[in-house]
Amino acid sequence: MSPAAIILCFDSRPNDYWVIESHLDIIYDIIAQTSLSGTTIVLLITAAFVAGFIDAVAGGGGLLTVPAMLSTGLSPHVALGTNKLAATFGSMTAAYTFYKNKLFDPVFWQLSFWATCIGALLGTVSVHYLDSAVLNKILPIFIGFSALYTLFNPIKENSNQELPTKNAKLSKKQIIQGSVLGFYDGFAGPGTGAFWTVSNLFLYKINLLLSSGLARAMNFVSNIFSLFAFIYLGHVNFVLGIIMGVFLMAGAYTGAHSAIKLGNRFIRPVFVTVVTIMTLKLGYDAWFY
Repeated sequence: MSPAAIILCFDSRPNDYWVIESHLDIIYDIIAQTSLSGTTIVLLITAAFVAGFIDAVAGGGGLLTVPAMLSTGLSPHVALGTNKLAATFGSMTAAYTFYKNKLFDPVFWQLSFWATCIGALLGTVSVHYLDSAVLNKILPIFIGFSALYTLFNPIKENSNQELPTKNAKLSKKQIIQGSVLGFYDGFAGPGTGAFWTVSNLFLYKINLLLSSGLARAMNFVSNIFSLFAFIYLGHVNFVLGIIMGVFLMAGAYTGAHSAIKLGNRFIRPVFVTVVTIMTLKLGYDAWFY
């Protein structure tokens, strides 16, 4: 019997004791299935909550969760696949919210949808064939570049509330953008949401709200299709991914309500500082240790 259960034996309500002990047993079983220590699980779900919070305020939560998973000793392929499962929780919620508020038109952006699907699948298959040692060396580079880009990139908002005119040039932009960013999200992932938002503003001259709606939707598309590929290839820790996904959603909910009070000026520097430190550690371990 666990120490917590022994303490509960002094409770005069046996039914409550039985329910609580059962819940404790479930928690212990979940931790055991992840093959990680309880302390590591706490660190990972904390990272997931903070990442969800940051995603809602500044974007780029994957820049925190992927290094956090890698730092626990998970293989890079499993870390990427599990992160996709966790990230899908948040991106699905955000995409639906924008769609519900008529800030994303799936019919208008259908070329982006298909290009992103194909790109994400190709990216995931490509990373599958990379040796883990090689992937350990290049991931810190991707993560570090994404962190610096997120910190120093000036996002200039456009006031245009209309979607761009449909023509051959627009179709070409959608196909190229969806293919490139979908491939990147399937191959690595960190910073994809920020890349989508900024490129939308540049390519389509739409306002930040519409740009964010498209970014969240396409991020969900690349997440879900990349996740399917990772599952097929056997690179997903389901229990850990679901646990982190729940806390990522909780963080996103909290962050959305705190964004106005705290603001990006505070969140982004703190966020990138933490990520940069973790990236340097991963880079040192991969290249010099």
